[in-house]
Order: sequence, then structure tokens, then C-alpha cells
Amino acid sequence: MTKTNHSKRLTFFGVLAAFVIPVLVAKVALDNNWFSRGSTNKGELIQPVVDFSAALDTQPPKWRLVYRVPARCDKGCENAIYSIQQVWLALGRETDRAQATLIVTENSDRSVISKLEKSRPLNIVNAQAVSKDKRLQTFGENTVYLVDTLNQAMLRYAVSADRETAIMNSRDMLADVKKLLKLSRIG
Repeated sequence: MTKTNHSKRLTFFGVLAAFVIPVLVAKVALDNNWFSRGSTNKGELIQPVVDFSAALDTQPPKWRLVYRVPARCDKGCENAIYSIQQVWLALGRETDRAQATLIVTENSDRSVISKLEKSRPLNIVNAQAVSKDKRLQTFGENTVYLVDTLNQAMLRYAVSADRETAIMNSRDMLADVKKLLKLSRIG
């Protein structure tokens, strides 16, 4: 075997190794969960999705940020209402495709509702069915939901009594809503 044949073989195997070894290492890394898989959503993914049709079935199909008003509206509640209003306003020309929605039941704080009924960005839905729907009762009132055009909640965001944390949560909501509106042709 000549020296040139040996160097050609060495070059061939070197190039082959340069392409095969990274693929094998990536495969092993994915199989063994050496790092977290990529996810770009900021909210917590709800698995399986929660059907909000009991409360929103009469509403037009839009992307929604939904908050259920509790019996006593504290700082966390006020921050949640403020956040969904601001996120809706921050959508700019896309505001017609989304809606900030408050779900009100017979137990909800009436003093807050009377103040908010004049507010343009908020859609207030009077939903008695929510208090009877077992699936919706399992989720706490201190949560903002991102609901798709088929009334399926897919992401949730925690509500915070701290104003700075609430602002950071609203930035996360805005990022997710903008991304979904960009990718979606409906709503």
C-alpha cells in the first residue's frame, strides 16, 4: 500500500467522522435528556387543554386573555386585570384579533365589576356555567389563561400581588400572544 493511498483513506475516514460523530453525539444527548428540549412559550403549557366553551360559547372567535374575577379582588386580582388590559393595548393593530376577557360568576366581586364595565378593552362575560363546570373549577382563580379561537385554554400565567412581578408576567403574555397571532391566520 502506497503512502498516497494511505493518506487518501485517512482523509476519507476523517471527513466521514467529522460528519457522523456530531450526529451520534446529538442523538445520545437527546435520548439521555442531557439538556432541556427547546420551548419558546413563556407561559405554562396546559396538558390537556381546558375547554372554556361553557363560558365563551356565545363570544366571537378571537384569541383571548381570560381572567376569572374572584369573590374578593385583592392586589393580585387588580394586577391581573391591569395586565390583560395592557397586553391587549400593546398588540396595536392586532387588537381586533384578540380580546381581554373577564369571566364573572355569581361569586365575583361586584364592586370591581361595576368599575370595569365602562372599560373599553375589557370584555366582561357573565358566565354562571363556569361555577358549575367541574373542569374549570379545578383551576384556581389566580390565573390568567391564553385561550385560542376554539375556546381552548392552552397556556396559563400565575397572578402576582407584587407589581414588578406582574409586569414581568404581562411581558411574557405579550410575547406569547404576539407569536401566536403571527403564526395564526384565524381570529
